[in-house]
Amino acid sequence: MNKNSNTYQILYAAVMVLLVGTLLAFIYMALKPKQNENIANDTRKQILSALHIASPDDSQVKEVYEKYVIQDLLVDAEGNIVDSAANVAFNVDMKKNVKLAERQLPIMKCKTDDGSIKYVLPVYGAGLWGPIWGYIAVNDDGNTIYGANFSHEGETPGLGARITEQSFQDLFVDKHLFVDGDFKSVAVLKKGQKATNGAEQIDALTGATITSRGVSDMMADCMAPYEAFLKKMHGTEAPAAAENETNDNQPE
Repeated sequence: MNKNSNTYQILYAAVMVLLVGTLLAFIYMALKPKQNENIANDTRKQILSALHIASPDDSQVKEVYEKYVIQDLLVDAEGNIVDSAANVAFNVDMKKNVKLAERQLPIMKCKTDDGSIKYVLPVYGAGLWGPIWGYIAVNDDGNTIYGANFSHEGETPGLGARITEQSFQDLFVDKHLFVDGDFKSVAVLKKGQKATNGAEQIDALTGATITSRGVSDMMADCMAPYEAFLKKMHGTEAPAAAENETNDNQPE
């Protein structure tokens, strides 16, 4: 075949595209499990951070996570446990979940080194430039925040991106989700402002009004569906299990 002909050049280009495409697809499939594990480990680190547990080495993340997270739960709007299969809460995609009319309500039940029980609830919302998300650890009184961790996709460095700083996250510690028996999520407001509903509040980040408002809205939107579950912890009885609850399993 004439190598200078149009037919040859078209065939050559087609073969090269096929070969390169096949090679890239193979590399993608080979690396995908590792990529998924890296994403999962990053999520585990965020959850551990909300529990005030120092970030472990990558090789130990899963082991440390399973030490402290003793059970995954899904609850319904009435606060009843509807599923407790291994990793059922961890595997909920919050980006998709917050768009559903009937959301899944995932909870990670945890036990700290002193034996106390904490409940970690995921939150997801919008900042100035993209998604923001986090994990809120609540004491077993169903009211007091034990810890918080926030992350973002593309907030401004030095401004909105400061939601990832420990100094900001620590402002949520010991804040309450109920005021006089009514659920009122912690508000993030400019210094000097007061929450109109009487909720407890923290100061917004200077120069990051929209991101701060995003954190406040995210907290209100994602924590409110857990009101019934959290209220049940005010009493002496543990939240009831719905009829279709699965057997308890430790995360794998």
